[in-house]
Amino acid sequence: MCVDIRFMAVIWRSVMLTATLALVEAASPVASAQEMITVMLDQARIAKLPERATTMVVGNPLIADVSIQAGGIMVVTGKGYGVTNLIAIDRAGKVLSDQLVQVKSPVDNIIIYRGIARESYSCAPDCAPRITLGDSPDYFDGTLNQTGSRNSRAQQGQSAATPAR
Repeated sequence: MCVDIRFMAVIWRSVMLTATLALVEAASPVASAQEMITVMLDQARIAKLPERATTMVVGNPLIADVSIQAGGIMVVTGKGYGVTNLIAIDRAGKVLSDQLVQVKSPVDNIIIYRGIARESYSCAPDCAPRITLGDSPDYFDGTLNQTGSRNSRAQQGQSAATPAR
């Protein structure tokens, strides 16, 4: 019996995600769907900071990051796939809120498998290489190097075009 490894990997990821979400839900019964902050990988979402909050704790900073802004605003940035939590604490150390943060893949993300090698593309509206967690090291490094080289050349061209004063 021949089983497609990619098919089995998709099923395994689906089972693991379901189990992880069930464990998170069981471990934190106070969290409801309204308290979940969903953000895409490499994107930011603005949310309201709980009143009187002086400290924000991120459960896993590899998944999400938070920065506090003026006016009771916080910016939550997706750093890696998964679910973590944000805890808001006041000056007295009282927990004001405990919110779940889920970081998901962008909707325009297309993944191509070449055997065990994985490549990601952003296809909105045209497909172009995109580095994403889980890509093969050669593809990831090559795309990152091309992006860095392109950005350096653009900055060099910009400084050459700027008139001296």
